[in-house]
Formats: sequence, structure tokens, C-alpha cells
Amino acid sequence: MRSIRAAAVGAVTVSLALAASACGGGSPTGGGSDDSPKTLTYWASNQGASIEVDKKVLQPELDKFEQQTGIEVKLEVVPWSDLLNRILTATTSGQGPDVLNIGNTWSASLQATGALLPWDAGNLDKIGGRDRFVDSALGSTGAQGQDPAAVPLYSMAYALYYNKKMFADAGISKPPATWDELIADGKKLSQDGKWGLGVEGSNPSENIHHAVVFAKQHGADFFTADGKPDFTSDKAVEGVKQFVDLMAKDRIIAPGNAEYAQNQSVSDFAKGRTAMLLWQSASANLKSQGMSEDAYGVAPVPVQSGTPGAGTGVNSMVMGINLAVFKNTDNLDGATKFVKFMTSDAEQKILNEAYSSIPPVKGAQSDQAFNTPANAVLKDTLAGSAVAAPQVADESQFETAVGTAVKELFADAAAGRAVTTDSVKAALEKAQQQMPTK
Repeated sequence: MRSIRAAAVGAVTVSLALAASACGGGSPTGGGSDDSPKTLTYWASNQGASIEVDKKVLQPELDKFEQQTGIEVKLEVVPWSDLLNRILTATTSGQGPDVLNIGNTWSASLQATGALLPWDAGNLDKIGGRDRFVDSALGSTGAQGQDPAAVPLYSMAYALYYNKKMFADAGISKPPATWDELIADGKKLSQDGKWGLGVEGSNPSENIHHAVVFAKQHGADFFTADGKPDFTSDKAVEGVKQFVDLMAKDRIIAPGNAEYAQNQSVSDFAKGRTAMLLWQSASANLKSQGMSEDAYGVAPVPVQSGTPGAGTGVNSMVMGINLAVFKNTDNLDGATKFVKFMTSDAEQKILNEAYSSIPPVKGAQSDQAFNTPANAVLKDTLAGSAVAAPQVADESQFETAVGTAVKELFADAAAGRAVTTDSVKAALEKAQQQMPTK
């Protein structure tokens, strides 16, 4: 998913398991019928630089679907800051859309509510079959051993975007491959009111993506093999501290980034205020903000040493957007047709090119439009050095708890308060205490 910020869900989350048998979307008239064959409601996530950009991308395609099928799609683009809470509320109230976007890291959590249509073999056959999709994208559609709770729509990976002119002016000849190199470069670039690196320190879900990667690079996971939270291991603490230390200790991130949560770091990079950016599939966003593709380079996210790969060479989560259907939709047939349309080779080319993401559909991914140098970095990352989010039922709570802990640590760093091993461990211990007990 792109640059998300999971809302605290409170009592809504606690009630999910109890409400599972009654939850769903569409209208309150019941589940899985075709009472409204000529209309669909669609909640789309905010993928572009603004909601208006998304409407301009999506509405012509929805009009095309209506022309082909006679089914009108009523579109709402939902900001990331609201999306998870809106979905969770819909699962308990039964009032929601027919079709919706979900961040792929939420797949297992939302699957556990029982609200979403399972994409079993029969349902997948209706949209062309399981084999149409890339394996890495299917790996982030729900818990292992269960039918997917959604189907992949857009695939993304993190990369390091760097300003070529700022690098050249600082005498830096190539992008950093390790964190030590990035810190050294960042210090050269952090001068005259400009900074080496930008982050979204007040965005819990952006934070969690980086926290997972740093922990992996230190050899840690946030969950045990049987799915129990394990947030305070020494290696997990080391990983989170290294990330926050980019501001607190290394001072290559502006303190003001501790308050960023809505693409401000992308804007700073596009305007030349920062020299580097860690982001998911940023090219379309940067173009919409006036930055020429010739002005920046794209490289793999750094690792501790060596080159990206599996194990401690992980340098991204498998990011992306999945397309889900509330199983009590009043237009199940229409919703299935819409998913088939949106994941068709033709639409995959149009939509993923518009958002500079990678099609998770094999037939579209091979198109020449996705064979750019920037996409080569993203595809290589997805193929060899990205890891799926923990596919556990409590994943969305994990994002909120640990992502918020990192947010508070960035706030400490910005305020000049010490960020120590003990303070990081205490923050992660507090996050672990917020997780549901079994």
C-alpha cells in the first residue's frame, strides 16, 4: 500500500471477531444477492498526489466499464488517514461499498473479520484464474492456507530516489548502497537549509514499513512463528533505533519531518529541499508535482552490507493495493465483473502506468511500458528482496501500535529528547501491551 496512515480503531477492532458472522458491505438488505444489478459502489484508495488526480485517472475507466456492462460505478476516493477505520466500521455495521481497495498489509486482518468475499478457485476462475497473478502479489492477499481475501490490483516496492544535481554538487558520484554510505552522503547534503533524507515521521503505517525492513536487516521479526507479538527483542529494538537515529543521531532528516504524514516528504524532494527519499513507486507522484524524470535517479533501498536479497538483505515490504468485495454485496455478479475488468490486462496497463506501480498481472507486467530503469529496480526488489507483511489476524493492530511508537520516537528526536536503546525498548513494549490478548 502507498504511504498509508492506519487510524486507531479502538472498540471497533475489539468487536471484529464477535461481529464476523454479521459483517459485510453493500446495503443492509442481506448478503451475496443481486438486488441492485445496475449499480456498484467503489471505495478507491488515494494513490495519486491528490484525490482529484485519482478521480481523473479512475472515472474514465469506470465510464468504460459502464459502457461495456450497463453497470454504473459510484466512486469515492478515500484518504489513507481514514480508509482503515472506514473499512472496520463497515465490517461491523454492514454499511459499506460493494468493492473496495485495501492495503495489502491489511489482508489477513480483514480476512479474519469474515466480511470479505473469499477468492476460492471458483471465484478466481471467474476473473481468469489464479495463474494470471504474480506469486509475490498473491502472497499478500491473506493468511497462509486460506483462500485469498482479495486480489492484487497494484504492486509496489520501496526504492531510494535521489536528486542527481544535488548529488553532483556535493561531489557524490553514485547512490549509497549501505546505510553507512547513506549517512555519510546525507551529512554532505544536509546544509544551507537543505537535508539529506525525507521521511513521514507522523505516519504510523509509513513508519511500520521501514521498521519491518530495519528489523529484518538485523535478523528480527515482530511475530514468532506461531503468530505471537515479539516487539522487544534486542534485534528489533536495534532496527527501530537505527531508523529513528537517522534524525536523532545522524541528523540527516529535518526535525520538522516528525510531523509529516501526508506526502510532504515527496513534495520536499520534488522541490529540491531534500536530496533523498524512501518511497513506494514515486515516479507518477513526482511528475505530478513538476519534477522531471531526468532530475532524479532510482536505486535499491540500502542494506547493512553487501547487496539486497533474502534474509538480512531484505530492503522493502511487498507493497501494493488489493481489490476486495464485501460478501454481502447486493450485486455480487456485478462486483465480480468489475474485479475482472480492473484486473484485465488492458486496465492493468492503464492504471499501473498512471500510478507508476507494477502490474501484479503477468500479462500486463510484460508490457514495454513497465520496462523502464525505475521499474527495473522495483521489479527486482519485488522478485528478490521484498518480504510480505506479517499475515496474521492482528496485523492492522500491529501497524497502528508499532507505527505510533515510532511516531512518538520521532517526536522525541525532533524535540531534542534522547532516543536510547532503553527508550526504544520501552516504546515497543508499550506497543506490544496494546495488542489483543489471546
